[in-house]
Amino acid sequence: MIDAYEDPGTPDHRGGARYLWWLVTRQPGRCAAGAMFGTVWMVLLAATPYLMSRAIDDGLEPGDMSALTLWSGALFAVGAFNAWLSIMRHRTMTRVRMDANFRTVKVVVGQAVRLGASLRRQAGAGEVVTIGVGDVQTVSQSLTVVGPGIGAVVGYLVIAVLLVSVSGVALVVLLGIPVLALLVGPLLGRLQGSEAEYRERQGVLTARIGDLAGGLRVLAGLGGRQLVADAFRRDSGRLREQGYRVGAVTSWVQALGIGLPSLFLAVVTWLAARLAAQGDITVGQLVSVYGYVAVLVWPVAFLVECGYQVSRGVVCARRVVRFLRLEPMADSGTLDAPSEPSALYDPESGVRILPGRLTALVAEHPADATTVVDRLGRYAPSGATWGGTRLDDIALSQIRSRILVADHEADLFAGSLHQMIGSRDAPGRGAGLCRSAAPPRGATSPHAPAPAGQPCAATRKALHTAAAEDIVRALPHGLDTPLDAQARNLSGGQRQRIRLARALLTDPEILLAVEPTSALDAHTEATVAARLRKAREGRTTVVTTTSPLVLDRTDTVHYLKDGKVEASGPHHELLATTPGYRALVARDTEEVLG
Repeated sequence: MIDAYEDPGTPDHRGGARYLWWLVTRQPGRCAAGAMFGTVWMVLLAATPYLMSRAIDDGLEPGDMSALTLWSGALFAVGAFNAWLSIMRHRTMTRVRMDANFRTVKVVVGQAVRLGASLRRQAGAGEVVTIGVGDVQTVSQSLTVVGPGIGAVVGYLVIAVLLVSVSGVALVVLLGIPVLALLVGPLLGRLQGSEAEYRERQGVLTARIGDLAGGLRVLAGLGGRQLVADAFRRDSGRLREQGYRVGAVTSWVQALGIGLPSLFLAVVTWLAARLAAQGDITVGQLVSVYGYVAVLVWPVAFLVECGYQVSRGVVCARRVVRFLRLEPMADSGTLDAPSEPSALYDPESGVRILPGRLTALVAEHPADATTVVDRLGRYAPSGATWGGTRLDDIALSQIRSRILVADHEADLFAGSLHQMIGSRDAPGRGAGLCRSAAPPRGATSPHAPAPAGQPCAATRKALHTAAAEDIVRALPHGLDTPLDAQARNLSGGQRQRIRLARALLTDPEILLAVEPTSALDAHTEATVAARLRKAREGRTTVVTTTSPLVLDRTDTVHYLKDGKVEASGPHHELLATTPGYRALVARDTEEVLG
């Protein structure tokens, strides 16, 4: 199987079927072994009726004990050997499926890493989770066709030859197989359509589950829990109904795969019994015909099952391929970034960010301000410029090292708090558990290490600016305290302050913060606003907000209407001159009561 650190290869993402074939070609030896074991195993199943017929005709009927013993021994040996083949076939195909599973997981995870920050803008969390949880299993399961599937085809042909050699009545079975294909084929096509729709709805619902898990406390606080629960109940009901439709088609496919061969078995057995009664065939031949037809149920059932698995596998592989086709934002820039602090300009909205100032973006629709930030941070294609040079002409690495977009819903990975905020022993960058800037009380050396769990100067400054010191003090082990993924064991306001502290700790030349105080109470929000202005003095900082407590601390405010700058200026000036702005941000008692 593929090693955890092995290169999974370059997947073929031209289509679902081509992706499945790529998984086969990545392990040709194992797939060939699986096909060999499956073929020999299936063919030897047909040897059992033949050996039984010989034991009856050559040994039992004439009373020849030596012949009976010989053929009985051969029957036992073939059965034991076939049991071993069955074990080897199962082991080999399990490894084929596991390799396909792990390889698909690796290419999907690698693609997610490759997409980076653009992943969230191109694929929903539900889609990625559905691929990782369900589609990967179905894709790997479909590779069963290379083992028992090939064996079923060969076994069917061998049994067909044996049947025809015994009696012409076997043509009833052989002619019935095309009828089975005509009946099952359209069902498999219908199954693909139903399965695709089911997977799409499943991805949407999975994403909603993640959103609910992350925002349950907020929903409860706003009294919207029942409303969302009712909507989720309706959507899950629709998914259940779609699952019933998929199950209905599946049940018909499986019923035909088992039922029709069994019907043929009954018909052929009846015809063969009449021929034996008339003396046209021997009793041994009658037993062999019955055995051949009974064994024929296996390859036919395998063929139908493989068709079902491949049909589902193609649907899921298409979802994997669609994800693999996504491309990160093109990095075609070759120019250097401005060598000195320079203005950012977004021509689509008219927003101009002057260097060294604290600027706010206020929009009637918050998404408009976020879109401007995405363009200024080069997370969306645009004609935005930096110092007169288009951002897409500047090397992306230089933009990422100097411009930071701090999203208020950015991911927080599980680990200790100092790992979560990115503390490290790097000069000038902040360093979680590092040497203290001032000697701790009782220390005998100014270079003594800070006590366990104590932040050093840069980390302490970032936590102070984000008003997050109380969070550290409340945790049992301070910065060493382990936290859950997305810091779910903290409140929404605490998570927001941790995200802000993490952004401040990087000390970027340009900080673009999206709603950095939206989940904070008024007192904490005012504290953060005052400290943020002081901490970022002389540095370019942009915040999207409608909070007057934050706006009062800014140098310039851009008021956006329909995504365009309607007015710009100091907060108090816009309050006096722009009615739309005043209505949006004012929070006096009369407006609240009104």
